[in-house]
Amino acid sequence: MNVGGTARYVGALIENIPGSLLATGYVQGSEIEDSCVLGLRTFRVRHLGRKISVIKDFRAWIELRKIIRTEQPEIVHTHTFKAGLIGRLVGGPHKRVHTFHGHLFGDESFSWIQKLFITLIEKALARRTDLLISVGKRVGIELRAAGIGRNRKWESIAPGVIPLSKHKKEDARKLLGIESGQIIFGWMARVTQVKNPFLLLEIAERLSNVNFVMAGGGDLLDSLKLTHLKNLQVIGWVDAAQFWSSVDCAISTSDNEGMPIALIEAQNAGIPVIASDVGSNSEVIKDGISGFICKRDVNDFTRAINQLIENDSLRISMGRAAQSWSLEEFSIKRMIESHVSAYLKLVDRGMV
Repeated sequence: MNVGGTARYVGALIENIPGSLLATGYVQGSEIEDSCVLGLRTFRVRHLGRKISVIKDFRAWIELRKIIRTEQPEIVHTHTFKAGLIGRLVGGPHKRVHTFHGHLFGDESFSWIQKLFITLIEKALARRTDLLISVGKRVGIELRAAGIGRNRKWESIAPGVIPLSKHKKEDARKLLGIESGQIIFGWMARVTQVKNPFLLLEIAERLSNVNFVMAGGGDLLDSLKLTHLKNLQVIGWVDAAQFWSSVDCAISTSDNEGMPIALIEAQNAGIPVIASDVGSNSEVIKDGISGFICKRDVNDFTRAINQLIENDSLRISMGRAAQSWSLEEFSIKRMIESHVSAYLKLVDRGMV
């Protein structure tokens, strides 16, 4: 439950669906746990963490099995690869649901052997899963194309996002230590290889006259703080409401995504988004209307940024369109209703 979109997606389900409880491990390394965990009914799986460890993962399976046997849930719903593996291997009469918040096919931090191994595991796990959910239609299509759950029941459920509070731009910039009086592009994500922050560095080097601010935490944060680009400021984790209030445009350079909540929050704040064409980003951003979808290429990003820099009316109109679109499409109410409907089909009527 590290800070990020997946944690908030899961937290919203636990908070809004009566009878739900959260079983989670502990955040490892330089990342921090999302504050949404506070107040949730939570069971700690002491040995569960992101890193692979045969002994600790086996202990985590034992701990989770004990929780499931004690609580006797009708449904066990898992998220992320590690939890999905351990959770779906626990036996019992309960129904099994797993959500894919993205996939690793475009993640260059994994070798082709690792990708093949994980894909084979996911294929096997899908056969013992009653319902597979993708956060974004394109993510589900690409997973099925890889042979994962091709003959299983699937649904696509977009995340629901509560609009963040809005702050005056000048006040937010002062609080975060960001210079005023200039157009700023904001990047907010886990500072890890899959989010490809180094592509942002290339863009910033190419566009020395454009100002960028990078927010987030992760294993690459310390090395990025050593970057000496005058037009790039690295500020670590900050309040998302303050951050999106302080910038004029959002930018995402990820190699892999599901449906990133950060980009929905940015649009909710009334700012256009430029993002790489991965996962279901193209379902979050209306290309040419609420922002731009780009190839993972410096030149493509540069063209999009220049359009927003040089055309104030375009930037303003895209911001308005982004806000209207995201508030309508990504509501908590719609997300919860979709999950409840899916759960009831499993428990009361079986798969139809």
